This record gives sequence, C-alpha cells and structure tokens, in this order.
Amino acid sequence: MFRKFCIKLLYYLSILWGVASVSFLLLYSFPNVEETLLGQRADEQTKIAIRKQLGLDLPIGQQYTNYLGKLSPIVITKKQSLYEGIRLLNFKSYSIIIKKPDFGFSFIYKVKVTKILRESIPGTLILALSSMLIALFLGLLLGSIAALNHEKMLDYVIMWGSTLLISVPSFFTAILIAYIFAYLLGTYTGLPLSGSMYAVDLHTGEQILSFKNLILPCIALASRPISIITQLTKSSVLTVLQSDYIRTAKAKGLNKFTILYKHVLKNALNPVVTAASGWFASLMAGAFFVEYIFNWKGIGKVLIESVQNADLPVVSAGVLYIAILFITVNLWVEFSYKKLDPKINT
Repeated sequence: MFRKFCIKLLYYLSILWGVASVSFLLLYSFPNVEETLLGQRADEQTKIAIRKQLGLDLPIGQQYTNYLGKLSPIVITKKQSLYEGIRLLNFKSYSIIIKKPDFGFSFIYKVKVTKILRESIPGTLILALSSMLIALFLGLLLGSIAALNHEKMLDYVIMWGSTLLISVPSFFTAILIAYIFAYLLGTYTGLPLSGSMYAVDLHTGEQILSFKNLILPCIALASRPISIITQLTKSSVLTVLQSDYIRTAKAKGLNKFTILYKHVLKNALNPVVTAASGWFASLMAGAFFVEYIFNWKGIGKVLIESVQNADLPVVSAGVLYIAILFITVNLWVEFSYKKLDPKINT
C-alpha cells in the first residue's frame, strides 16, 4: 500500500514538475519582458534594473532553480536565504523551509498573482459547480428515461437532443442563449446579458449577490455535459438491466423505479463519475469563452485578458492551477471508484 502511494505521489509530482517547466519557458523565455512592463519608450537603464529585479540577468540554470524554489511549498536552501516560512530542519549551512508558493506579481495590475487568482477562482467554482449539478441531474434523469424506453419514440427524441447539444460548441450555445433570453426576450425574462456573481446596488453602492446573473452562463456551460452524461447513463443502465440479479429483482415483483433507484443506478455510475469529474475539471479549469461572453468574473476570463495583455506571471500561474486541479479531480475519481465498487483495487 505504501509503495503504491509513493509511486502515485512521484507520478503526480512529475506532472507538476513538467507543467512548471513549461511555465518557466513561457515566463522567462518570452522576449522583451521589460518592455511589457515599462513600454517601448523606457530608457535602457530602467530596463536593465527591471531585468535585474526579475532575475533575468542570471544564468538560465539559476533562473530555473529560483523559479522552482519560489513555486515549491518545501525548499532546501542556504540559511541566509530570503525565503520566508517555517524552518523544519537546520543543517550546517542549509535549512529545510515550509513556505507559501510565490507566483510573483502581475505585470499589468502590479499586485500579487495569488490575489488575482484568489478573487477569480470563487466565481468559476460557483459557475462550474452549478452547471455540473444541473448536468448530473438532467443527464441521469434523461439517460434513465431513455434506457427504460429503449427504441421507443421518447428514446429517439432524447438521443437526438443529446447528439445536437454535444455537436454545438459551448461558445456558440452561449451566444445563442444570450441573444434569445437576454436580448430578444430580456424584457420578459429579466435576465442580464452580462454580469458576475456580485452586482452593485445602485442605491447604497454596496456589492450584493445577484443569482440571476448565474442562470444563462450556467445553462450554456451545462449543455455539453448534459448530453455526454445522458448517453453514458443510458448505455450503462441498459448494460446493468441485462444482468442476472436485475432479472431476479423483476421476478420478485419489484417495480421498475425501485429497481432503477436501488439496484441499477449504483452499478451504472462508474462511467458517469469519470465523465462528470472530467467535465467538472474542464469547467473549473476555465470556461473561457462562456465567462468571456457573459463577462463573468472567473479564472477563464482572467486568463484570456492576461494572454491579451501579455501578463505572463498570471498566465503561468493559471496553467499550474489547471494542472493541480486535474490532479485533484483524478484523486477524487479514484476514491469515488473505491466507494462505488469496493472490488476495484486502485
């Protein structure tokens, strides 16, 4: 058990190391970083000072070591190091320090990158979680209905609708939903074309929760996961319905809804959990176009603006955030598999 844990730990750490290395190439190999910060009209001495401040005047190997040292929560360094944190062990000339990862400062906003991510991640989390809950509820419901009405008209209609949804890109669905429900029917629906989780009260000037801003981007983002979960649920339920123990349950006189709820769904959920977790990770990684179209303040919108503005520290941190997110979801899926099917030995 301990050996498996160590192998998995090394596997995930190697992924993070690879992503961090790519981020380093993105951040420190980009030409004329000082011009991005100061503009092209800055004098040469100021540019040299900025390069020295960012450590760009050091050899590439030392830059890479310093970059990894800033990102790592645990670092082995000299006792005279500038790293701030808790010193675990002290040797003759080196110490092991636990510290907060340092992603640097934004070129554009002149604030810590962690502050920008901390302010944008909750918006994406709320949007992704709401969309995933809708997708799971409707996907499981529609997939089960389609399976119970296999090769009937209702089955064909549900499968046609799910195929249509998966065939249409999310950004097109978002534009279509925004145009119909916020522009054409906005007078009747009262739904805004754009907005974030918090809106400004026109009377008091305070920020207030505005759940109606969540409705349209949530529907747009949930459309594709709904279709995938619907088709997977139907396929899994049909497979389980052909099992011997299901025929035994039917012979005992149990109605089909009891069989579906107590016996079928639990054993048909493994592929659905995989799909749902993958989609949730993708949504959390940044529903880029949906957030941008609805002007929803989240990680996707922040990263698009950072790419447009060449704000490389924010882009680099965003890439690492996405990697950590997918690793976390992977671990959660493995844990869920064990709970759903104890026979699986991961």
